[in-house]
Formats: sequence, C-alpha cells, structure tokens
Amino acid sequence: MTSRTRRDFLRVAAAASCGLASGLTGASVWASSAAGSVRAWCTSKDRKYEETTAPAWRAADNSPQSIRIDASKQYQQLLGFGAALTDSSCYLYSQLNTQQKQALFSELYGPAGLRLSVSRTCIGASDYSTMPYSYDDSTEPDPELKKFNLDHDKSYILPALRDARQSNPELFLFSTPWSPPGWMKAGGSLLGGSMRKKYFAPYADYFVKFLQGYSAEGVKINAVTIQNEVDTDQDSRMPAALWGQEYEVEFIKKFLGPALERASLDTKIWILDHNYNLAGRAVDELSDPVLNKYVDGVAWHGYLGNPDAMTRVHDAFPAKNCYFTEGGPDITSPDYATDWTKWSQSMTAILRNWAECIVGWNVLLDEKGRPNIGPFPCGGLVTLNSQTQEITRSGQYWAMAHYSKAIRRGAHVVASEGNVNNIDHVACQNPDGSFVLVLTNRGEKQTVRCQLGAKAMDVALDPESVTTLVW
Repeated sequence: MTSRTRRDFLRVAAAASCGLASGLTGASVWASSAAGSVRAWCTSKDRKYEETTAPAWRAADNSPQSIRIDASKQYQQLLGFGAALTDSSCYLYSQLNTQQKQALFSELYGPAGLRLSVSRTCIGASDYSTMPYSYDDSTEPDPELKKFNLDHDKSYILPALRDARQSNPELFLFSTPWSPPGWMKAGGSLLGGSMRKKYFAPYADYFVKFLQGYSAEGVKINAVTIQNEVDTDQDSRMPAALWGQEYEVEFIKKFLGPALERASLDTKIWILDHNYNLAGRAVDELSDPVLNKYVDGVAWHGYLGNPDAMTRVHDAFPAKNCYFTEGGPDITSPDYATDWTKWSQSMTAILRNWAECIVGWNVLLDEKGRPNIGPFPCGGLVTLNSQTQEITRSGQYWAMAHYSKAIRRGAHVVASEGNVNNIDHVACQNPDGSFVLVLTNRGEKQTVRCQLGAKAMDVALDPESVTTLVW
C-alpha cells in the first residue's frame, strides 16, 4: 500500500469520524435534552447525518395529522445495533495498518462513531469467508473431537474481535454456524447437505469447545444460534445445512442445553435464525416445554415474510425475546450508497415488532462484495476499495447511524401513533429519560407535527430523508 493511499484512507476515515463526532457525543447533549430542548440530525441527498435546525416545542392542538408519542406505553428493552464480523470482514480489517484499523473501528464501534454494540460472528466458514473450513476438518469421523482447533480464527478473526471489544467494551457478540463439520453431515461436505442425528452429542461438545476456546482467547460469546437459515441447503453452493424442526428441538433440549449447563456456560441459545415466514415453526418449537427452558429467544432474518411475524411469536410467548440477526445490502444495486430510506423504513418496522436488536450482514467488504465463496452479491456496511483503500459507506450505514448513535442499550421502544403519508416513525426512551424519535420520509419535502403530551413541534423533513430528534 503506498503512502498516498494510506493518507487517503486516514483522511476519509477521519473526516467521517469528525462528522459523526459532531453528532451525539458528550454529556452536553443529554443535559440539553433533559432541559426539554430538541436536537435534530438529518440524512438526505445533501446531508449525511448532519445536525440541523431543530424545532421548538409549543402547545399542542390535537391535530389529527400529528404523530403522537405516548411514553406510558413501553415495549421491548433494546440490546443495540450492529453488523457481522465475518471471516471476510475480519480478513480485510487485518490487511490495514494500525492507524487505519484504529480509525475504522473508532468510526464503527467507538463513542464518537456509530456506537455499534452488537455483532455476529461465524462458527467456522460462512459464504463470506476466504475458504471453506470448520474447527474439525477430519477426513474421517472424529466424534471425540481430537482434531478440534481454532487455528484459522487465531490468525485474524480473534484479533479483530478483541479490537472491536476494545473500541466498545460493551459489545455483545453472538455466533452462528453455517455448517457442522462435513463428517457430521449427510453428504460429508460443508457445502449443503443436512445434519445427522448420531452426531448430536459431539456437535454439542463442539459448541462447548468453541465457546471455551474463544473465552480463553479473551473473547466471550454471549449467545449462539444452532444454524444459519435452518430451512435451506443453498443448493450446495456454499457452507450450509438443513435442520429439520424436530432435529433442532431434540438437539437443544437433549444435547446443547444440557452441555452448556454441565460446562457452567451462561451463553444464551436462540432458535431459527431464519426468515419471518417461519414464524409457525418458531411457535411450535417454543411449545416444547424442555426446549423452552433452554431458549432465550428467536433470531430472525427479513428476506421472506413480514416483520409482524415477530409480533405473532411474541404474543404467543411474551417471555421470549426477538432478535433481528441478518440483513445486508446488495453491492450491485445502483442505490447501494443512497437507499437510507429503504433501510430506515425496515429498521422502524423491525423495532415496532418487538426486536431487541438490529444486526446487518458484513461489517466490511470490498467494492465487489469480496472475499466471497458463495453465490450472493452482498455488500458491506462499509466498503474498502481493494485498489485505493478508500472507505465508502452504504445507505444502510447512514440509516443505522440514526438509530445506533441516539438509542442507548436499555432503552425501551414507546408507543407512537399517527398515519402520515410516506412517513414511518418509531420512538424510544433512553435509560436516562431522554427521548428519541426517528422519522423516515419516503416522499417529497413536508412538515410533520409531533406531539408528546401537551407539547407539539413541527418538523420540516427533506425529501427521501431520515431525521432523528432527541430531547
């Protein structure tokens, strides 16, 4: 890498960090909020999370066109926002020099940046890896896991996870396998196929060894799912495995749950890790009382179905939590860098349907969506140009800023009502009592009235914009 490209990278990253730092940082923001004054940030065609003139409160007049916030109605408590630190993302991160690494993770995880507080990791290879691998790639069955090792991850994945936690010590990590070791599967390959029941016991031990091994490397994993996208083998084009519903139930209640107990691990178990259209499967699984005892919640993807599926499962099992764990941009889409309203509309719907976190797909990929050993052209939350080392940001990045920078861990979603044309809205109350309102305007420029109790304000919204208000 030339000195010029290093300077370019640092200049771009520093400019972004400074721009973000002018947002929600420091006690003064929250002090002014406590006094009742409003601050506002906007992303639109000519603004990127830019602080704008905020409206003033005045007496409310109960306009039927207003968005009404009712803080007395509280919903789920939030864990946070983030994206996946895949093998590919960690590999690209490892290619940067020390200054570049610090600049990038400060922007993504640090207090002056996006403040990302939840990340997904992969248990072995996903489609976004440099190569297919598991932690026991024996050519023969190895039920005693004598060949288990984490060597691949020690080279650059674990160092990246430690750096991310250093940037945000409260980072919550959950981990997902795309495939068990090939010898555990029908077909014998990491690519496609299905899990074989006779290897449930060693696979539970495999999870325990992974969790203990990562902990010994200084990286605690807070939760696991059993399988990425349980209901597809991806036509054997990438690491994947089919898990029938009865297999997932039996594995958790007879093997994984007891194995975590025996090892005194407090790691949470999430089921499904697949699309909204499998809500019926989630309800059926949680209806098993033994599985229910071991499971903290349901992990969701948004590629098929509608987010109200999470509400249906929540209503059936209100003690179980909902987590949105994957959704990422398409690097080949012409609006990859500008589709912030699409992503914000989706994030609003996710939060309005009981999800406690929103986690995108890859944190970092190159301009062609690489490294990639699978068939899907995804993009990163941010893109690292393989030739110039320039960092660019996706529309998803700018949408997420409007949530992750303002909404704190432990915040509650609160009720917001009102149908205004082309406007999506969600409100939260932070642990310190401050309020956050995110407004997504999918249409032309307009002014929207927002009401909280006896107070109201008129908010001018740019066309095709996302606006965050804090008070």
